[in-house]
Amino acid sequence: MTTPSTGPIGLDPNEPAPIKAVPLRHPGQWIAAAIVLVLVGLFLWGAATNKAYGWDTYAKYLFDTRILSGVGYTLALTILAMIIAIVLGVLLAIMRLSPNPVLRSVAWVYLWIFRGTPVYVQLVFWGLFPSIYKRIDLGIPFVVQFAHFDIQAWNAAFLFAVIGLGLNEAAYMAEIVRAGVSSVGEGQSEASVALGMSWRQTMTRTVLPQAMRVIIPPTGNELISMLKTTSLVAAVPFSLELYGRARDISGVNFQPIPLLVVASTWYLIITSILMVGQFYLERYYSKGASRQMTARQLKAMAAAQNAPAMTEGGEDAR
Repeated sequence: MTTPSTGPIGLDPNEPAPIKAVPLRHPGQWIAAAIVLVLVGLFLWGAATNKAYGWDTYAKYLFDTRILSGVGYTLALTILAMIIAIVLGVLLAIMRLSPNPVLRSVAWVYLWIFRGTPVYVQLVFWGLFPSIYKRIDLGIPFVVQFAHFDIQAWNAAFLFAVIGLGLNEAAYMAEIVRAGVSSVGEGQSEASVALGMSWRQTMTRTVLPQAMRVIIPPTGNELISMLKTTSLVAAVPFSLELYGRARDISGVNFQPIPLLVVASTWYLIITSILMVGQFYLERYYSKGASRQMTARQLKAMAAAQNAPAMTEGGEDAR
């Protein structure tokens, strides 16, 4: 029921009429999506019907025991190298932040060398390590030696590959950790010290949990990058990892394309799993840092806004 002067009963005549919002249409987005789907479909159809891909060979070797062994070696190289990189990277970051100029200089020179030379060149040097240092003696220089190691007798290509990858990655992890620790305000550390916390407690309970928000994303990227960098350990030489196994098999059956697709498939599978783990780890350490308010916070804010404003005497200001 309505009246000529007031409009619908129950509505304030002084209030403006409600706006009927019409969503803005984006026909360009639908056209672009259709074009992309068509292109993807054409590519998949062309790949499926192209005999050069050798899909029968792909299916034969996807779960071959040699390929699965290569996946295991690739994961071992990645995990062990990243452990070395993280431990040494934290140490180098502390040295970079130290007030001691000697420690800062040593850390800077390390970063300058390992970040300034290609990882492939470094791996070649590690492969030539037994030729450069045929024997290592431990003891007091020019006086007495307690132990002797014949490096040339070692068959340790895997060990040298892990060391080469880990030492190179440590230079990048040091900068990531340093940036994460530096992102935490000094007031956080000062407040922890004022509460009676020791340096270890301050780092583990205050600084590092907040720094992890900055450290985790680039560390996840470096882990994925390390997974793919293991394909370069042929320079050591070490050829038992995933790409090396695929290359060896293709050298026998003369079908490199399907074996490359096999290796790429496994790299994508492992990378996808790592990306999922990185997502949940980032979400865990970002608690309390998100700008999106929870339902409880929204209710509290609404209650505070609807509460009557009080004067200094405690009376309703309205």
